[in-house]
Amino acid sequence: MPESPSRPRVRELGLQPGELEPGPLNAITDVAGVRVGQTTVWWGDGPLRPGHGPARTGVTAVLPHPGNLFQAKVPAAFHVINGFGKSIGGDQITELGTIETPIALTSTLAVGRVADALISHAIRENPGIGISTSTVNPVVGECNDGWLNDIQGRHVTEQDVLAAIDGATAGPVAEGAVGAGTGMRSYGFKAGIGTASRLTPDQLGGWTVGVLVLANFGAAGQLVVDGAHVGRALDAERGRQPEQGSIVTVVATDAPLLDRGLGRLARRVALGLARTGSTGGHGSGEVAIAFSTAPGLRVPHEPPRPLLLREILADDDRGNHPGQIDALFQAVVEATEEAVLNSLFRAKTVTGRDGNTSHALPLDRVHEAVLPRLVNR
Repeated sequence: MPESPSRPRVRELGLQPGELEPGPLNAITDVAGVRVGQTTVWWGDGPLRPGHGPARTGVTAVLPHPGNLFQAKVPAAFHVINGFGKSIGGDQITELGTIETPIALTSTLAVGRVADALISHAIRENPGIGISTSTVNPVVGECNDGWLNDIQGRHVTEQDVLAAIDGATAGPVAEGAVGAGTGMRSYGFKAGIGTASRLTPDQLGGWTVGVLVLANFGAAGQLVVDGAHVGRALDAERGRQPEQGSIVTVVATDAPLLDRGLGRLARRVALGLARTGSTGGHGSGEVAIAFSTAPGLRVPHEPPRPLLLREILADDDRGNHPGQIDALFQAVVEATEEAVLNSLFRAKTVTGRDGNTSHALPLDRVHEAVLPRLVNR
């Protein structure tokens, strides 16, 4: 992968989407215990040779906690905004309300291979899977990177997935054309992986919400940056671009929510996407996966007793702690918006198969469009 100068994140250009404060890293890893690992698969140039490259793809893994996820499952929800997608694992999340593997993101046609690798990882940690205990539900989200990548080649291997999982860290998260985002584009420009976080005020719980997106959606004319309709000018210059699909959004929080409450957070993702200009087009597979890291809510694979007692956040805001759930909703919307923008701001120009080139978002033009809003604040 060629080296090029680093590009800034949204806040490094003076933009501050939303009202709530971000966490120290402004990343999903601000949620305690969450780790992210990525493997980038980048080799070859020139004409497409189906099955033989060039490769511009990869895998991104999100681990909800550092322990054994199969033995200590996390509460979770899976929400479909627009179902033009090929994700794996969503049915069981919806039915049982838990996640028991890392969440992997990748190229559409690599979903099967990545799911197989997650199964291998789970068996490595739990040799009784399928023999003395139940099977495992791998969770994989996908977007189509076929414009830049030899998608038929399915070049993400089991070793790539295991490397992403084993190398996952709780630090800063690489963004743009990295991991699963290597071949992705959004709003007519290069995009990929993006992340952001929000902290709710102490009087509203002091919770952390982190979001990570695999962004591959939207048309250039739709792009909105911090309320400014940047895409209109860019679209006029480049000619009308068709909408691209899709986007997978992962939401993490330390707030004590079970699957029903997490489903409410997941449904707010669509509002954050809309703030960047998305209309959720027909061909855009858009899903959201939300989970809670609250230690007291983990579900043991073999519960010690039939009755499990849990303390969860109340929905009603008329009690002694008003507005906590609303603050979490706001945090999801704001972090989703900023994660999408970070995926665009950080991504560099990438040339892939057949010389197809996805250009980086021109940040000078973005700054020109947004500057009047900054001056008037």
